[in-house]
Amino acid sequence: MKTVSVNEVTLAIDEARAREPGGAIAFDGDGTLWSGDVGEDFFAALLERGVHDAAREALAREAAAEGLDASGAAREIARRIHQAYLAGTFPEERVCEVMTWAAAGLTRAELDGLSARVVETTGLRDRLHAEAIRIVEHALRVGIDVLIVSASPRAIVEQAARVVGIDLANAMAAREAYDAGGIVRSAVERPIPYGPGKVTRLRERLGAGRALYAAFGDNAFDVPMLREAQQPVAIRPKARLVERAAEVPALVVLERE
Repeated sequence: MKTVSVNEVTLAIDEARAREPGGAIAFDGDGTLWSGDVGEDFFAALLERGVHDAAREALAREAAAEGLDASGAAREIARRIHQAYLAGTFPEERVCEVMTWAAAGLTRAELDGLSARVVETTGLRDRLHAEAIRIVEHALRVGIDVLIVSASPRAIVEQAARVVGIDLANAMAAREAYDAGGIVRSAVERPIPYGPGKVTRLRERLGAGRALYAAFGDNAFDVPMLREAQQPVAIRPKARLVERAAEVPALVVLERE
């Protein structure tokens, strides 16, 4: 893959905008706009806070489906699922869903408050990737919409979007479901923005005909979104994306700053 500079990418975006006004650019969040994983940060904080009993039945069902011990309190089961995921024995897309609805029993205000604290205590501002932020700032300065399309939970992605300066309406994430009383329940809105689900959610926001000038990702599950863009860009790519680079023929790597 060819390595390109920020200036080369912003020039390509500007040229695409001149040809086809009204388009947008899209970033996967974790590992692309910032280092680390805000979904992991959120889940760690949720486990520390304590997982509500409202999530226990669904957690036990998920654990049992993968041959894990489904006994004990909700927090214990959630920890086992997380450990299995880290060990590579629990499906990644499903763990993204679990991390989102494991907040069952909380109100939206409680969920958003927890997420705001996580963003502060984990120092997200100090984890931003300078080269990615320069592109975001350029796009916003010239009036191009910037989207986040992330499989991390909605609440933490929105708080991260605030830090980056992206409109919350343009932050697509795994969205929790609510009961009639406004309490999070053990479900998500599917598909979550993971793999092909990224394109589904992206196109819901953009519409079928609106141009995607550039897309930025770092991992294999970003491939469908990268293929959707006129200019696909890898930011600090993981080995799994490098292995699948041939599936995105125009893929370039952004020079690290």
